[in-house]
Amino acid sequence: MDCSICSAMPFILRPPRNTICATCYEGARTVITLTTNKLDHIDNTKGSDNNKTVTGLLSASSSNPSIKGFGNALKWVKEMKEMEEELKEKLNYLSGFVVALRDHIHTDILIKPGNDAPSIPAHRALLAARSDIFKNILESDGCKAPPIDDTITLPELNYDELECLLEFLYSGDLPKEKMDKHVYSLSIAADKYEIPFLQKFCDNQMLGSLNTSNSLDVLEISDTCSNHSLKETALNFIVKNMEDIVFTPRFDAFALKNPHLTVQITRASFIDIKNRRLAL
Repeated sequence: MDCSICSAMPFILRPPRNTICATCYEGARTVITLTTNKLDHIDNTKGSDNNKTVTGLLSASSSNPSIKGFGNALKWVKEMKEMEEELKEKLNYLSGFVVALRDHIHTDILIKPGNDAPSIPAHRALLAARSDIFKNILESDGCKAPPIDDTITLPELNYDELECLLEFLYSGDLPKEKMDKHVYSLSIAADKYEIPFLQKFCDNQMLGSLNTSNSLDVLEISDTCSNHSLKETALNFIVKNMEDIVFTPRFDAFALKNPHLTVQITRASFIDIKNRRLAL
């Protein structure tokens, strides 16, 4: 009997989808039974019971080859869940540094924003570990004096931006609302103070939220930070959405401030038009 699943015939010549052989029927029924029973049981059990369930399924697969692949898949899912839990525990453990920042536990340096806002107490060791630039600033030798009054100033950041920068340095993460608000200033800080992980974090945020409203901002930031990959992505996006971007007041202000980028947008647009004509 021809089968719509295991037939060797070309796809367009196969019998209707409701035509199935006995072997494929039994295999499908086995998978459905395992899915509704075994997987549900795994989700509802904990610890050793969970291990026994997977172990039992793998034992059954040795006597029934039709469920061997499914048993291996369940084993992989179990291993992934264990890895996820382990990573969560590590993140929770490392988040203790944020407590030291928030409660000013044994702080030994003051970080001052560029405005007249108050300084934020921090820890020399952590700053030096996160950034080679900070490490160099904080070190003193025969040719360089230590920071005056145990204070360093980051003039390009206001108080909120500095607070977010420190929170990220201590925790490796930021709440989405803070990242959305300060992603551009944090990207510049990451570039200036050589914090690659923060730069990557900002890049992912900008790429994930790239649209016609912020593409010019992303292009400007990528140019400032010499981020060629991000710049190319933003430039291509602008070229593909020229009509929605160039006929706006935002573009007028952008062009006055960034004439070199405006020229690059114009050139990229003409290249795109030329390529599309050649493709016809």
